[in-house]
Amino acid sequence: MHTEVRTALKTRLRRALGPCVRFDVGLARYTSFRIGGPADVFVEPNTPTELQALIRIVMEYGVPCFLLGGGTNVLVSDKGVRGVVIRLGPGFDYAEWEGQPEQKNTAQVRVGAGRSLGRFVREAARKGYGGLEFAEGIPGRVGGGLLMNAGAFGGELSVVVETITGIIRTGQSVRLSSASIGFAYRTTALPPQFIVSEVVFRLSQKPSASITAAMQQAREKRQRNQPYGYPNAGSIFKNPPGRYAGRIIEAVGCKGSRQGQAQVSEQHANFIVNTGGATANQVWHLIEQVQRQVWQEERVWLEPEVRRVGEW
Repeated sequence: MHTEVRTALKTRLRRALGPCVRFDVGLARYTSFRIGGPADVFVEPNTPTELQALIRIVMEYGVPCFLLGGGTNVLVSDKGVRGVVIRLGPGFDYAEWEGQPEQKNTAQVRVGAGRSLGRFVREAARKGYGGLEFAEGIPGRVGGGLLMNAGAFGGELSVVVETITGIIRTGQSVRLSSASIGFAYRTTALPPQFIVSEVVFRLSQKPSASITAAMQQAREKRQRNQPYGYPNAGSIFKNPPGRYAGRIIEAVGCKGSRQGQAQVSEQHANFIVNTGGATANQVWHLIEQVQRQVWQEERVWLEPEVRRVGEW
């Protein structure tokens, strides 16, 4: 970002948004990999009005912006992120429940995109509503889970999402139905730079014992198969049709492979862990190494689920 643009942008953002704007903020603490250089500008808006004002200013100055969310499923460059990084503040951490008289035993829930997905899953379970059991243990926030259509063990968010509200490039707030979101395997087809601010779920009541058992089963599967104790970004690659990426990676001998302090997990080969001080470059080189080896031996090209962000 040019110095004159940076100075003018600083002044404008401070005037419009005040204390929720910071500069040259290291991002490693905000990512599950614990990796990432500084953001030129780091903003945590607390209301839809603040978010709309921020987007309008960003568009006016023509600087790039990136929504960080909960920092999972991303690999932030060691050089950091030029432009503006947005992380929704505490004002987007809420869940408002409404019973549906016309449809007995169902509830409509308005959930802020900044709410922890795990927290929402457990809250639904306590109230006796099912449909989210598969998400027990999935890290990150509701907004990020929506964008990647988070799922596991045969379930995914698309099944229980009714509508979403978000901010588009012009700073306008729009609402989209589930059918227009473009849900697919671990992705959506939302417009470029669409920022999700709220998700409306429709959930159905289920026996508490059934919900508890399903969540416990999901929790135990994750504990058995996924690495704990080291920072990671979740599954690195999408599963190819009809196959599991982790099993393919293990079959070609990449389990345990390293680049510096980045390592393909010994517990589950579709995870890369930061064993202490790993850099973004080390992680990305390891991703490319795995891709090449799988292609050479299996003729399968693994598509990353983790997004690469920032200046490379």
